[in-house]
Formats: sequence, C-alpha cells, structure tokens
Amino acid sequence: MDEFRPIGGLDEIELDALQPGSSIMPGKVNPVIPEAVAMVCAQVAGNDLAVALAGQSGNFELNVMLPLIARNLLQSVELLAAASNALADKAIRGLRVREHRLRDLASRSPMLATALTPLVGHRAAAAIARQSWEQQRPVIDVAAELTALPRAQLERMLDALQLTQTRDVFAPAGRLLQPSGDPGRESG
Repeated sequence: MDEFRPIGGLDEIELDALQPGSSIMPGKVNPVIPEAVAMVCAQVAGNDLAVALAGQSGNFELNVMLPLIARNLLQSVELLAAASNALADKAIRGLRVREHRLRDLASRSPMLATALTPLVGHRAAAAIARQSWEQQRPVIDVAAELTALPRAQLERMLDALQLTQTRDVFAPAGRLLQPSGDPGRESG
C-alpha cells in the first residue's frame, strides 16, 4: 500500500467569482483577492527587511535612514489595512463552505480508525484504516464489516466532530472543555 496522502485541501470552499476567466485556462476563476493579499504580504516583508537594515545604520541616537523607516512603516500599515478590508469584504464574506465535501473527506480519513484501537487493537484498527484508504470508503463502513461492533457504537466512536473536541485530561471520563462561557462548567 502507498503511504497515506492528504485527502483534503481541494474543493472544500468556494469563493465568489470576482474576475472570471484565465489567460491560460478558459472557464477558470482566479482567486484574485487572496492573490492580491499574498502580493501585499510580500511587499510588507520587503518593507520590514528595509526597515531592519535601516535600523542598523543608526549611530548613537542619530539615524539618517529614519525617513525610509517611516515611509516603509506607513506604507505597510496602509497596504495591510486595505488588504484586510478587501479580504474581509470580497473574499471571506462570500466564502461558501462545501459541508458535504468536508463530511465525505472526514468519513474516509484513516485517522478515524485510531479511535477504534482501545476496542479492536492496533492491528485491526490499522487494517480498517488501510482498507478504507485503498477502497476510498468511509471508515465506519469498513469497521462495520470487519468488527462485531454495533453500528450505533461505531457511529458514536467515529464521530469526527466529537473526536476533534478538546478534552479536559484532568476531568473524570475525559469530559469536554467548554469552548466559551464559564470556564468552571463542564459538558459531558
């Protein structure tokens, strides 16, 4: 079997089509705002390097490069502010999450089989993960075929959302930490 490769990272989100078309691929929609933000970040990194080098030119309490430092700092602040607004208004606001795709990817992730290890053992969990990966099938379906565990129990054990919740290792039975609100309350 090939090593596990990432199964995610493509087609999970959709951005608004702000500038349809591509010079090399008809029908493609370019992510122009994230691309512009990446260019802003490159410019700000360059400005930061110039500021750092200019800062080394100071003698005693004098630095002849203070105008360069001020210009680059102000330009960076302006660029980052404009890029942040554009990213929020023109990319993040219209971003759509393809939940069905995420659920499908999560259901086929070999890491889910790790949750079965306490009941079926390491080798059996590895076999379930391997078969799920090779056949591109949900882990729960393979586990239902290869173990005697009831489907309801597998659904509880292999709930990806539940498995990713932060657990309080000091609380009895590994209760979930409250994500917000009263830090003294536990959910279970």
